[in-house]
Amino acid sequence: MSPSRSKERKAVFLFGPTAVGKTRLLFDFFSEGCEVVNADSVQVYRHLDIGSAKADGSVLERVPHHLIDILDPWETYNVADFIRLADAACEDIWARGRIPVISGGTAFYFKHFMFGLSEAPQSDPETRRTVELFIRDQGLQKAHDYLRIVDPVSAERINPNDSYRISRAIEVYRVSGKPLSSFALPTTPRNDMTILSIGLTRGRDELKGRIRMRVDQMFDQGLVAEIRSLLSMGANPEWQSMQGIGYREFMNHVYTGDAESSIRRLDAMDGDELSVIRDEITMNSVHYAKRQMTFFRSFADVHWIEPDDIGGMESLLKGFLDIPLQKHST
Repeated sequence: MSPSRSKERKAVFLFGPTAVGKTRLLFDFFSEGCEVVNADSVQVYRHLDIGSAKADGSVLERVPHHLIDILDPWETYNVADFIRLADAACEDIWARGRIPVISGGTAFYFKHFMFGLSEAPQSDPETRRTVELFIRDQGLQKAHDYLRIVDPVSAERINPNDSYRISRAIEVYRVSGKPLSSFALPTTPRNDMTILSIGLTRGRDELKGRIRMRVDQMFDQGLVAEIRSLLSMGANPEWQSMQGIGYREFMNHVYTGDAESSIRRLDAMDGDELSVIRDEITMNSVHYAKRQMTFFRSFADVHWIEPDDIGGMESLLKGFLDIPLQKHST
């Protein structure tokens, strides 16, 4: 690879657990010469704004974002879609002499964007439909229990509420007779990229406090109204978008089989019932943050840093971005 080719294909990976402070750093450090490629599996959906903690207008205006608000809430999205669309976004950004910043919290998006997908076979439509019916009839927990029998390694890696990845692992087993975990992953970075990987971390108690504060803010900003609007569109627990934290908990409590009665159920909720949902969102977010960090910690060549370490961030970026660093807020 020539030095010029390497320089043209620089990319920053900026990742960390939910509520760690990624958005603030995007605003402060990457508004000059950079554009963000969203690596969050929920922020791709239109109308899912508050529960997915999308950046507000001031951030989006200051730092261009790609792969946000590209799908309707009833559509599906997977890691292969992310790689295809992120590749196109990065090529466009590089072609304009700018640097892509791949930022988000969906850990396996980063891994597969760097190395590509595994050699596991694709599922056929008949197998996919059979697995969908199995999950629908037996429930996600029993599907995860089944995965523990046929592919315990994948079952350990996959959250019991992650219907897409559970379905994919079962499909691979049904098609090939082999567990998904037995198929090799590529180990060589794709696309001749030169990557600066920055992992954000905070103390456990501090992160828990930030998560609680974020969930409180979501309710204050109108999360209940957002859920009501989604129900009016026909939202139900089978939509992939409704499996994200902040949405799944509401679906579990209010969905009754149709939009009209589900909205009535939501409207009838009192403060105590909403507090239960708030606590569930907080608890699930804390657990998710722990899983995120476990996955992210498995990455090699990561510069781990506290988001409030302005000097440390400036040192990391100074020689990589080849652009002047702006003054930053504290």
